Amino acid sequence: MSDARQRKILLDESEMPTRWYNILADLPTPPAPYLHPATGEPVTPDDLTGLFPMALIEQELSPERFIDIPEEVLDVYRMWRPSPLYRAFRLEERLGTPARIYYKYEGVSPAGSHKPNSAVPQAFYNKQAGIRKLTTETGAGQWGTSLAFACAQFDMECEIWQVKGSYEGKPYRRMMIETLGGTIHPSPSDLTESGRKILAEHPDSTGSLGIAIAEAVEEAMAHDDVHYALGSVLNHVLLHQTIIGEETILQLAKAGESADIVIGCTGGGSNFGGMAFPFLRERLAGKEGPVLRAAEPASCPSLTQGTFAYDFGDVAGFTPMMKMHTLGHDFMPDPIHAGGLRYHGMSPLISHVYHEGLIEAVAKTQQECFAAGVEFARAEGIVPAPESTHAIAEALAEAARCAESGEEKVIVIALSGHGHLDLPAYQAYLEGQLTDHTWDDEELRESVSESLAKLPQAAQQA
Repeated sequence: MSDARQRKILLDESEMPTRWYNILADLPTPPAPYLHPATGEPVTPDDLTGLFPMALIEQELSPERFIDIPEEVLDVYRMWRPSPLYRAFRLEERLGTPARIYYKYEGVSPAGSHKPNSAVPQAFYNKQAGIRKLTTETGAGQWGTSLAFACAQFDMECEIWQVKGSYEGKPYRRMMIETLGGTIHPSPSDLTESGRKILAEHPDSTGSLGIAIAEAVEEAMAHDDVHYALGSVLNHVLLHQTIIGEETILQLAKAGESADIVIGCTGGGSNFGGMAFPFLRERLAGKEGPVLRAAEPASCPSLTQGTFAYDFGDVAGFTPMMKMHTLGHDFMPDPIHAGGLRYHGMSPLISHVYHEGLIEAVAKTQQECFAAGVEFARAEGIVPAPESTHAIAEALAEAARCAESGEEKVIVIALSGHGHLDLPAYQAYLEGQLTDHTWDDEELRESVSESLAKLPQAAQQA
């Protein structure tokens, strides 16, 4: 890099990728199939038609390496894409590290995060299929905001169940969703059988993504012209997010760089998979590739402490059973501020490549993450989303290791979004009100064993 300090690496609109990358085409071993929640048999496309349009079902199961992005989707993407890649000169100087740090900033989207990358195509394909309304869940609110925005682009209704802890703690997300035309409820709610059951057992429940998913799926299944949209976990969602990694590879090449380590926050897996999978493609093709490291919350450590097993994606057991790293679908995460990472399981694709040793994972405490977020904000001028601070915290740790060893690594951060609507969480950190919660292995084993004991044993042997 020259002394001119090229901080922002941009792509022209004409350079924006026009295809998503499907890692299923290149995996040495295929991931385990989804199993039907009632029969325990592998799901067929027809089994999913009550929730998703056929175009998304085909993407979920597709063996094709690349899938063209429809022009109607590209047209909406152009509102913010290609997103910028920044060289973090000021952060490097602040840390005194020889490492060169880059961050791919997805906070420039209308929703302030990476989530519209999948929300827009999901709304488009559903609109094509004649669907009137989409339902979904949301944690911190970034996915709900993104789907409300996407539905507005295609003149569709949007109904959202938000984890109650985030609904009460992040009122501006609710206001933004309603401004964009969405309807939003705290979860668990008394609007669905799933919600009423949870409230009967736990009247003070702060909710979880698993509960909110169950409520949204229940509503979608009750109407022929209503479908469900998921913001993470499933293959087609991670597929849509690969535009992040595809752009990053092009931008690093423009800067004359190649990554040594790529770090992303990980809850359900969409942000990390979207950044990491295009880099993993190079390694699977026999080329040298970077270390790919997922950073998850210590209070919800599905990769680092979970069990690799079949489990439901929701609390009620409506979804297919998926083989993934899980803490058990009944697991109730601590109500941390990184609401988008409070999910009991992990994407089956992320779980599979982790199980195969193709990626790494670390767990970060809430206080370490907010300390890293503040450090980043003071150096780079961007207040990161609480979820993104997990990746930043690990990047800072890696930069410190480089400072000790003198190694000049290129560190790339997937900065999934901004934290402008999460400032009360930063205030809590600055006032010393945040607490950390970690799980010892015995606690987690008990939680997982109780949940998995409820699943058909045939699923675990599949």
